[in-house]
Amino acid sequence: MSDNREYFLSVYRHSLAHVMAKAVMEIFGKENVQIAIGPQIDDGFYYDFMLPRPIQTEDYKAIEDKMREILRRKEDWVCKEVSPAEALEIFKGQKYKEELIKDLPEGEKITIYYTGEDFVDLCRGPHVANSQELLNCAYKVKSASGSYWRGNEKNDQLQRIYMYAFPSKQELKEHLDFVKEAMERDHKKIGPEQELFMFDESAPGMPYWLPRGFKMYNAILNFWRELHDEYGYQEILSPVANHKKLWETSGHWGHYKENMFLVTNAYVDEESGEENIETDVEFALKPMNCPNAINVYKNGLHSYKELPLRYSETQVIHRKEKSGELNGLFRVQMFHQDDDHTFLTEDMIEDEISDIMDIAKFIYETFGLTYEAELSTRPDDFMGAPELWDSAEAALKKILDKKYGEGGYEINEGDGAFYGPKIDLKMKDCIGREWQMGTIQLDFQLPLNFDLKYVAADGSQKQPVMIHRAIFGSFERFIGILIENFKGVFPFWMSPYQVGIVPIRAEHNEYAKKVEKALRKAHIRVEADYSDENMKTKIKGFKKYKEPYIVIIGDKEAEEGTVSVNVRGNKQMNGLKLEDFVALCVKQAEERTLELIDSVE
Repeated sequence: MSDNREYFLSVYRHSLAHVMAKAVMEIFGKENVQIAIGPQIDDGFYYDFMLPRPIQTEDYKAIEDKMREILRRKEDWVCKEVSPAEALEIFKGQKYKEELIKDLPEGEKITIYYTGEDFVDLCRGPHVANSQELLNCAYKVKSASGSYWRGNEKNDQLQRIYMYAFPSKQELKEHLDFVKEAMERDHKKIGPEQELFMFDESAPGMPYWLPRGFKMYNAILNFWRELHDEYGYQEILSPVANHKKLWETSGHWGHYKENMFLVTNAYVDEESGEENIETDVEFALKPMNCPNAINVYKNGLHSYKELPLRYSETQVIHRKEKSGELNGLFRVQMFHQDDDHTFLTEDMIEDEISDIMDIAKFIYETFGLTYEAELSTRPDDFMGAPELWDSAEAALKKILDKKYGEGGYEINEGDGAFYGPKIDLKMKDCIGREWQMGTIQLDFQLPLNFDLKYVAADGSQKQPVMIHRAIFGSFERFIGILIENFKGVFPFWMSPYQVGIVPIRAEHNEYAKKVEKALRKAHIRVEADYSDENMKTKIKGFKKYKEPYIVIIGDKEAEEGTVSVNVRGNKQMNGLKLEDFVALCVKQAEERTLELIDSVE
């Protein structure tokens, strides 16, 4: 299997999907089951059914056992080409297969696959020749959930059974271990537990940042701002909603309207009392920041001496998503993008993008993340002249070749933005998952659409080039990834609260407040528990939030002006001078270290 692993995986998984469909039909009775589709996916496959009752967890083992029984029969798999009329006769009574057959283009080749003599499925294949080829495969039911036929909520609701499938028991075990670890890291579990963020049904896919989470959000934002100040970026703030004329000029109205929140005018008729909605939409919430950055650029005529002009913005943007696609902080409808739009001349492109890549490298390394670059080229739904696209793609290839060498990056044909090609930065977290985060998009088209100009050295007016750029992609998604990457155990500098203070008894509160004041003065995020609870309960409360340091204040500390520190991970630092502990905290905050300092030299 090693030579063509992906091919064999797809063949084996797709074949096992047929085996699962056959098993379900034997369990529930062929006359009681409607089969739909069963494709392979990254870690196995799924199959959609209409069943006489909902699938329960206790059904999983029965399905797995029946599949093993079927495989031990060592049945032949036979492929036949049939006419539409023959196919409809074979699948008579199977409504979903009948619909698929009737929707096939005229003249389309139709093939069916028999597994043994008593199960047949409509399929292009390929498949195994005999079930014995699958005997050594390892598989396990993952879950069962509802699904709509053909993904349309107006159609029948079916039951989808997901199954893991791998060539060996060892590979399945390794994958299940990975899944278990990923579930323990799930930001949708850790975030609410640590009171970082929440969602409410009144605003689907629009996160609320809770006080603890917003402290972490701001720590990351401040890091981002400090770095961009060093590179000469200017931060702006623009409107959340704009008139549709702006989006028509930018091309979003024609290419992205279905993903935009449109603002309609609703009013109540005074005579009838009925609500009316004007269908002529005038405004839309912004899904992108670029047209507003262009408006800022157009606020005055710029000289070549001012370029490059870098306008960064972290204002909220909104994008409509299907409800089934929303996923915690990873897929939301309201988020804050770490945007920049840079206006420059063509001869500045290489140096500017090289600087952007350096910024990205520094940011990702600060969080302990590695990344790879990918070039995305002209999509089918592109805007502008092909020659401009060719020029832009050539410029990006030159930059990537110089930085990574030819072949040192991936090319993703046809996945560029509609207005220009882009470099996507894909990073891996600590358990090997890949995430598409940063993007650098070269754009010759929008400056043309908006008739942007700058005064060149010879006094003439020329069109600038525009770079769209984000490193995090969005703060929400990036923080979701960080929550999972660090498993809720954050580095000191980005922890919501960095120090928790526990006075043992009420008489220690006065000195504890002195410690708190010293830390706050040094801009360390600190919280203290002055309640009447006992020491162990207070410590347990701070440990729940995985706080880096818990300072214990008792008689000795109050008398000597010291602190005893419970270091996250159950190490202790006792009898530290207060000023030394403050300096230790400041050092970590300033250096943004990933590891906690657990001693004072």
